[in-house]
Amino acid sequence: MVEYLARGEAPRTLPLDALTDEERARLSAPRPRWAGLGLDRPRIMGILNVTPDSFSDGGAFDGADRAQAHARVMQADGAAMLDIGGESTRPGAVTVPVEDEIARTAPVIAALRAAGVALPISIDTRKAPVAEAALAAGATAVNDVSAMHYDPAMAEVVAARAAPVVLMHTQGGPETMQDDPRYDDVLLDVHDHLAAQVAAAEVAGIPRDRIMVDPGVGFGKTVAHNLALLARLSLFHNLGCAVLLGASRKGFVGRIGGAAEPRARMPGSVAVALAGAAQGVHMLRVHDVAETVQALALWQAVTTGEAP
Repeated sequence: MVEYLARGEAPRTLPLDALTDEERARLSAPRPRWAGLGLDRPRIMGILNVTPDSFSDGGAFDGADRAQAHARVMQADGAAMLDIGGESTRPGAVTVPVEDEIARTAPVIAALRAAGVALPISIDTRKAPVAEAALAAGATAVNDVSAMHYDPAMAEVVAARAAPVVLMHTQGGPETMQDDPRYDDVLLDVHDHLAAQVAAAEVAGIPRDRIMVDPGVGFGKTVAHNLALLARLSLFHNLGCAVLLGASRKGFVGRIGGAAEPRARMPGSVAVALAGAAQGVHMLRVHDVAETVQALALWQAVTTGEAP
C-alpha cells in the first residue's frame, strides 16, 4: 500500500500497483553510496561545532586540539562521518563573516586529515567561499542549511568539486526563522521546496545521486510543524534522494521531553532518531554518537531478529 497526499485533501491509501514503475523506484529503490558510505542501513553523522555560540556545545570544541580529540571520540563511538560547522544557526544567531568562518573550520579539517582521520567530513555552511576552503582542506561533502539558496555561488562550487551535498529546508534565516513560521501545508510545502532545489542543483551539474535532502526539523518550524514532518518523514523518499534527519537536542525535544538544558536531551533525541530510522532515513545527524549507535543496534536487532 502507499499513502497519497494532496493539498486540501485528507490522506488516502492506495494499492501499490497504482504507482508506475518510475514512482515506485523513486520511493524505494536502494540509494547509491554517498560520500563513500553505503546507505543500506542508517548511518551516523557526528556533529562537531567549532563555534563559540552553538546552542548545545558552543565553545566546547573550538580549536584544532579539542576538535581533533572529540573527532577521535566520535569515530571510536561509531560515527560514519563528521559534520564540522563554524557558524551557529540556532534561532537568533547572527551571521558570521566569511573570513572568520573559514578560520574556524578549514584549519581544523586540515589538522584532522594530517592526523590520519579518514572519515568523510562535511562542512556545515551556507557560504560558497567557506565550502571551497573546507573542500580544499580535505572535506568530502557540503551540508548547506539553506539548500544552496543563501549563496548562489554554492552550486558552482559543489558541481566543480563533484562534492556530495545536503540540501536542507529552512524558512528564513537564523535571526528570524522562529519569529512566526507559517505554512499552508508544512509537509507538502517543505517537499515542494526541496524538489525545486534538487531540480536546480541538477541544472547546475550536480547529479541526484550526490544529493541528500533534509526537511530541516527545527528550522523555521513550530513544535506542531516538526511533529507533522516527523510523522511522515517517508514522504521525502519521493524526491529520489537519500534522506537526512537532524533533530538532535533541538528545542522541541526539550519542550516535549521536559529538558530545558540541551545536553539533557539525549534520550529524547535518540527516540526521534529511532522514529526516523523506522521510516527509512539514511543519515542521522547527532551530538550523542555512542548512545545513538547503541540504540540503532538494538532497534535493528529487534526489527530483523538478528544481532549485528
